Amino acid sequence: AVPDHLMGQTGKRGVVLIHGFVCNRGLWTPWLTQLKAEGHAFVAVNLHPVFASIDAYATTIERAVQQVIDATGKPPVLVCHSMGGLAARAWLRTVPLGQEAQRAHHIITIGTPHGGAWLGRFGHGHNGRQMRLKCDWLTDLLPHAQERVRFTCWYSNCDNIVFPASTATLAGADNRHLPGVAHVALAFQAQVLQRSLVIIRS
Repeated sequence: AVPDHLMGQTGKRGVVLIHGFVCNRGLWTPWLTQLKAEGHAFVAVNLHPVFASIDAYATTIERAVQQVIDATGKPPVLVCHSMGGLAARAWLRTVPLGQEAQRAHHIITIGTPHGGAWLGRFGHGHNGRQMRLKCDWLTDLLPHAQERVRFTCWYSNCDNIVFPASTATLAGADNRHLPGVAHVALAFQAQVLQRSLVIIRS
């Protein structure tokens, strides 16, 4: 409904939006409408193959990041729902050391299983297995997260997909609790969108 927009006004920061597990870019339609109205360039990716390794999505994210940098001259904000936040972190560790801040201004995660999720034990695809609690892939990913890029992590005590709630937080990040909100609904909370827009406008 809202195609990628790479004609942002000069001086405005752009955005890369990354959806989660078995989803697509359509999740972000309300966000895309708002971003376009404010004149921000953006690319909302589709992650495929659907059940591939999360590492395999780094190429798609890198392409989107470069498109937004080319359009704006600025590193974008990455906004990620659920598994999309892990995909962003997997991409981040492919960025050459010392260049992270030139590729991403800020990374916002919404209901991302940074520490894995209890339901991951039922995952049969490669990416599903990577989201199991305390799995080797996540353990290896954790030290590379927020060392040189600022993170904001939204989480809820009523997330019905990513629980325990603490698994959606990240040490050293700006962790923000939204009580009583379910997993997908987190992406549509006015507070999340408005706070994210403040970061994007900076």
